[in-house]
Amino acid sequence: MKLNYKRTILIGFAFMAILAFWQFYDQVIPYLLEKKFGLSTLAANSVMAVDNVLAIFMLPLFGAISDRTNTRLGKRTPYILFGTIASVILLVTLGIFNQIGSFWGFMITLFALLVTMAVYRTPAVAYMPDVTEKPLRSKANAIINLVGYIGGIFATVVMMFMLKSEKGAEGESVYSADQSFLPVFLIIAAFMLVAVIIMVLKLNENKILAETHIEKDEAEDEASKDDKLSKPVFKSLVLILLSVFLWFMAYNAVTTAFSRYCVEVWKTDLGTSSSYLLVATIAAIAAFVPLGFLSGAVGRKKTVLLGITLMTACYVTAIFIKHQTPIMYGIFGLVGVGWAAINVNSFPMVVEMCRGADVGKYTGFYYTFSMAAQITTPLLSGLLIDNLGLGYSVLFPYAVLFSVLSFITMSLVKHGDVKTPKKASVLENFDVED
Repeated sequence: MKLNYKRTILIGFAFMAILAFWQFYDQVIPYLLEKKFGLSTLAANSVMAVDNVLAIFMLPLFGAISDRTNTRLGKRTPYILFGTIASVILLVTLGIFNQIGSFWGFMITLFALLVTMAVYRTPAVAYMPDVTEKPLRSKANAIINLVGYIGGIFATVVMMFMLKSEKGAEGESVYSADQSFLPVFLIIAAFMLVAVIIMVLKLNENKILAETHIEKDEAEDEASKDDKLSKPVFKSLVLILLSVFLWFMAYNAVTTAFSRYCVEVWKTDLGTSSSYLLVATIAAIAAFVPLGFLSGAVGRKKTVLLGITLMTACYVTAIFIKHQTPIMYGIFGLVGVGWAAINVNSFPMVVEMCRGADVGKYTGFYYTFSMAAQITTPLLSGLLIDNLGLGYSVLFPYAVLFSVLSFITMSLVKHGDVKTPKKASVLENFDVED
């Protein structure tokens, strides 16, 4: 049993296009909403939360719908291809409305764009487990994540070189009135389209499914069972989804509030927080593939628990650091490694518990719980920090609490863990299918 690396990388092109969009969206759209169209911070944050709210309902829905789709292009490819084409058209239109300063044109197009992105996100993620044997999915997911981050890096580099900022009266970064954002909209749109077209031209989904027999084999494995999960498997599914919710509650609270933590607690500027988070991202990218191999050797659950332990230890250490120090770069590097260990293995564990015909639905479940946490944790942590007057010093204890809870729930998971069969010889570990 060998992983087809070339095919896995090409499947990752869809994820690469998606991450390029979200990196651009998270950085540029809130700025335009506040500075170009004059929305308050609260109003802009509310608009930025729309995609997470849509995701809770739409990701499982279209995951399940794509499970039942059967076309000449396959069942995931039509959503990925036509969803990307529609998103690209809407993204360019959004750039044009921004250029001419049409508020309602911008807002209506933005909402349509977010709906379109939600339609094909789950099919894009479900493609990999559709065509990858269960024991190899952690390794494949590591490669998918690595390729996906290339899209995020591309978007970041484009914004760095295409958008020139100046220092405002209070030292903040601002863009001049004649700064055009349209070229960046066009470049990101073109990148998304080219990436997905390459994937579609190089991969024939129906042909791959016919060659791998994965869905057929998994259906035969379940032939003696009904469509419902057994009670032990269902319990494990609930526990791992709860774990997903809890560790996102911890991690996203830190990433969302850390810039303000640096300002309020360490008395530093926003650039400091960005540098720490960048280190975490780089460490995660470097760790994806090694962690994929590690999970094949020791198991997914142990690798996830190792990641949670690592992150919890980092959160605990950060509680006692009251000023800026280079030690924090090492801490955030370990946070990135821990986060990669969790991400590489948690999604494959969820889809491990389903039949091949339900991969899209279970992919939707995974994203529903992660998105629910990303909606909840800024509100809950903000309530503790601001409304209850506990201040930003509560941030890392908050993260420790939810991280420890995720360790407890994850420890109780009994299913979804598959080890790659041992090789007959060391040389077999280097086998790669063309």
